Amino acid sequence: MKKIGIIGGIGPESTVDYYKSIINKYRQETGDTNYPEIVIDSINMTRMLEYVANRDWVKLINQLLSSLNNLKQAEAEFAIIASNTPHIVFDQIKDQSPLPLLSIVEETCKYAKTLNLKKVLIIGTAFTMKSDFYIKGFKKYNIKAIIPNPMNQKIIQNIIFPDLEEGKINPEKKKQMIKICNEMISKNRVDGLVLGCTELPLMIKDDDFTIEVLNTTQIHVDSIISRIK
Repeated sequence: MKKIGIIGGIGPESTVDYYKSIINKYRQETGDTNYPEIVIDSINMTRMLEYVANRDWVKLINQLLSSLNNLKQAEAEFAIIASNTPHIVFDQIKDQSPLPLLSIVEETCKYAKTLNLKKVLIIGTAFTMKSDFYIKGFKKYNIKAIIPNPMNQKIIQNIIFPDLEEGKINPEKKKQMIKICNEMISKNRVDGLVLGCTELPLMIKDDDFTIEVLNTTQIHVDSIISRIK
């Protein structure tokens, strides 16, 4: 069994979700009495978000590479970043990483292709929605990706921060989120909703919508289990 390395803390709630989901999924699928070996390097999310907000990609890359080196020293055999937003610089990190990396973006796009999706709506942090790394990723699989308008991006950002990042679910904010998504789904005829923030599955569930809901955390976890077995 391969030892998993996780860059965590971005945010803490989703890191806990990853940890528990990996263990539960592994034991459920294998029926094994063993537990997967996991090393977590929890980084400072506030500092990371400052680098992203300031578009200081060099400092962001260095922060993530430092974390990957810590995971390497802890004898992890491959690594993941337990967050969508840092994938803004994934390609640059991958080239310099001391460990093989498993991308949440690539795994989500591959999964969407297996569902024969044609057009998806991406929601997540403002940084993720404004960036094009998901749009480019889906394009490789001939899937069109769209994002909310700037006003709705701001609303979604304010739903995620600070409450959802702290694991707090506000029922009124959930209704607001669903309303925004349903309006875009209807208007643009999308057939998939991408939860492009690893905290969103804490709020949004499959049965909240009539179209496919892509839980990027769970897709990533499933890929991790396939890698370690």
